[in-house]
Amino acid sequence: MHITAKPSVRWLGLIALLACCFATPSWADSPCSERKKSLLLPGKISCSHQSTWIAAGPLSLRKVIYQTPAGTPPAGGWPVVLFYQGSFFALDDFVYYSNQWLGKLYNEGKTIKTLLDHGYAVIAPSAPADLFWQTNIPGLSGALYEAGTDFSFLSNLFQAIDDGHFGPLSGQRKYATGISSGGYNTSRMAVSFPGQFKALVVHSGSYATCSGPLCTVPDTLPADHPPTYFIHGFVDAVVPWWSMDMYYDRLLYQGIPTGRYTEPLGNHEWFDASPGKVLAWFNAHP
Repeated sequence: MHITAKPSVRWLGLIALLACCFATPSWADSPCSERKKSLLLPGKISCSHQSTWIAAGPLSLRKVIYQTPAGTPPAGGWPVVLFYQGSFFALDDFVYYSNQWLGKLYNEGKTIKTLLDHGYAVIAPSAPADLFWQTNIPGLSGALYEAGTDFSFLSNLFQAIDDGHFGPLSGQRKYATGISSGGYNTSRMAVSFPGQFKALVVHSGSYATCSGPLCTVPDTLPADHPPTYFIHGFVDAVVPWWSMDMYYDRLLYQGIPTGRYTEPLGNHEWFDASPGKVLAWFNAHP
C-alpha cells in the first residue's frame, strides 16, 4: 500500500528547508550581542575582544584591544577602524550599559557593534595612562609631536596591522574615529600620518592641535587630507560647535570631501545617530 505524507508534514518540511536556506544571521554569527532595556534591567551591548601590547617607546608598552568581524574576510583583509578613546574614558573592553555614566557612552558601544556587524575590524588603542592623547598638549602639539610616545606607539601599531599581528586586516583600508580627545587624535591622523587613512570621523572634536575654545585651524590643510565627517552637539560645553565649524569650512574651501551632522540639543556625547553616520561615511570611501 502506498502511503503519502500528510499535508501538514510536507509543509513543515518545506518551511524547515526555507528556514535553513534563507535565515538571517543569528547572534552566534556576530562577535556582539545586545540586550534591550527593560523595566528590570538596563540595556547592554557586549562585543567580545582580544588584547595585545604594542611598544610606545624603548621602555614602555600600551594595551590595545581589538576584534574582527565574524565570517570570512574579503580578499585583502578586513577594513579596519582605529577607535580612539575620549579623555579619562579608557576602552578596557567592549561592554556598555545604558545606565552607565548616564548612558552617555552607550551609543559608543552601538557604534562599535555596528562597525563589527558590517564587516569592519575595530582596534582600540590606549592613550597614555588611559587619560588623553598627546595631539594637543602644549609642547607636543607642533613640531615636537613626533618626539612623543603617541607617534611612536601609533607608528608601531600601524606596522603591526601590516604585519598581520591582528589577523587578516587591510592596511590599505584604515579608518579612524573617536570622541573628544579621541576626536582631536582622529584629526592628527591627517596631520602626522599622511596617506595612511581612507576616511575620518571626528566626533565632538576639531583640528588636531585645538583644545576646547582654544582653537586655530591652519590656513592650509594637507592636500592629501582624508575625507572627513564631523558629528557634534550644538550646545557642546566642552568642545564648542564653532571650533568644529572652522575646520569644516576649511575643508570645504580646499575642496576636500567633508560633511557634518549637528545634534541640535546635543552636548559632549555620543548620539543615537552616531553609529549610522560613522558607518555611512566609511562605506562611502572604500
